[in-house]
Amino acid sequence: MSSRRTATIAGALLAASFSAVAIFAVTAVAEDEEGMSSKGGKAVDKAPAGVELMTLLPEKISVDNSSKETAITATVKNGGTKDSGEIRLLVVGFDGLTVKGVEGCSEIPKNDLPEGSNSGFSCAIDNLAAGKSKSYDVDATFDVKKQGRICLPVQTTDGAKTYWQQGPVPFGTNNPSPNAPTTPLLLGTDNSPVTPGGDELPRTGPADQVLPYGAVGAALISAGAAGLWWTHRRPRQQEQQ
Repeated sequence: MSSRRTATIAGALLAASFSAVAIFAVTAVAEDEEGMSSKGGKAVDKAPAGVELMTLLPEKISVDNSSKETAITATVKNGGTKDSGEIRLLVVGFDGLTVKGVEGCSEIPKNDLPEGSNSGFSCAIDNLAAGKSKSYDVDATFDVKKQGRICLPVQTTDGAKTYWQQGPVPFGTNNPSPNAPTTPLLLGTDNSPVTPGGDELPRTGPADQVLPYGAVGAALISAGAAGLWWTHRRPRQQEQQ
């Protein structure tokens, strides 16, 4: 791994105990690409005039019950009339969902991850033309005995502004099949244990609180029951190779 550190990422997470229906009823939803949705997403900082950035995740994924492996497609789209200029997409995993790799992206060092997350990658985008989208293949594992969430912020290259953030949004199932070869998971669904008789799902992250990152003060935006993970961030710190 290069000694150049990924730009510092600051974050705060609201792990609310509301149902998935309550959480996502007030958020923007787009299904203009087959099988994909912006569920759990919301604009944060104002983008440049004519630029409209958003992300899309698959409505359904499937987890191999033996290897715990799953594949996710993360898409960033510019629905505006002007080019985006340089931006970055972050792909961050929480709880039972661990991001193992994102094609063409750099791994975020463990000590730069938002508190409460377990993995993440940063994807630099030189420019996203008006009306165009860019998709990334995400390799991940999912422990179906736990909650599992993913977060897709779209930011300036230095992380000073977050134009859009999808999540942390859960994948899950209310109909587990412990003896099946795979478990299908739905976007925006809180996961239920795959083991028979499990009444309480293990939680691996802090709950019902804003999570600070290092010495950076965190701010939380709430729109109804939907929490957004974002903050004012430190300027990018450059390090020698």
